[in-house]
Amino acid sequence: MDSQTAVRLPDEQLPRLMELIHDSDSVELKLTVPEEYGRSAASALSVDPLEAHIRQVFFFDTPELTLDKAGVVVRARRIQRGKDDSVVKLRPVVPHEVPDDVRRSKGFKVEVDAMPGGFVCSGSFKGRPREGEVRKAVAGRARISRLFSKEQREFFATHAPDGIELDDLSVLGPVMVLKLKYTPEGAARPLTVELWTYPDGARILELSTKAAPSEAFQAVAETRAFLIDRGVPLDGEQQTKTRTALEFYSRELAGA
Repeated sequence: MDSQTAVRLPDEQLPRLMELIHDSDSVELKLTVPEEYGRSAASALSVDPLEAHIRQVFFFDTPELTLDKAGVVVRARRIQRGKDDSVVKLRPVVPHEVPDDVRRSKGFKVEVDAMPGGFVCSGSFKGRPREGEVRKAVAGRARISRLFSKEQREFFATHAPDGIELDDLSVLGPVMVLKLKYTPEGAARPLTVELWTYPDGARILELSTKAAPSEAFQAVAETRAFLIDRGVPLDGEQQTKTRTALEFYSRELAGA
């Protein structure tokens, strides 16, 4: 399989993808680079790790990953030289089925994530916890629910399985992340590079760029051409950062 073939979707999926993009707020193009190509890709893209910001990412779920199975993701992040954030995400979603009051909310966003061979549409509520609150919550010194706004809690209550409460969830994390957003020489748009390092030493290197729905297909063409020109492989097995983290910590909780 060559690199250009690897990023194409089956023809029968294109109408659905176009419909979702049309109804979304933004599109994020993602590519995970096989670990054996990580160093060469970073070199080809002139990645400077000293310019990256450090993040600690925590997920919240039951040890059995009940939320994940229901398509609900609950996450909080500590961000170096930045404000901590939290999110309650549902995926997949159908944009026109989202209630109007939710869709109009300032903190809510519908986004299509597209990667080689697949795509998913998600709806997420983002919030800003008080300074230091994430660190307290993951250490057990504050309630998890304090990390989330009223709108986030209501969104969670609507979509979480019955009987699951925020304050009953387990902490699954942290995962250490280096994140760098920049525009490489020769690129038509900014590129975000994230290196996720898991406690067992596993790593996921993800490249991504965001685009408005009206620019999505142009962004795909430009980004694909740029990466191919830099020798970055597009045909590697795609990994999910969130799923990898959830499965690792779920196994750890089971072992404990």
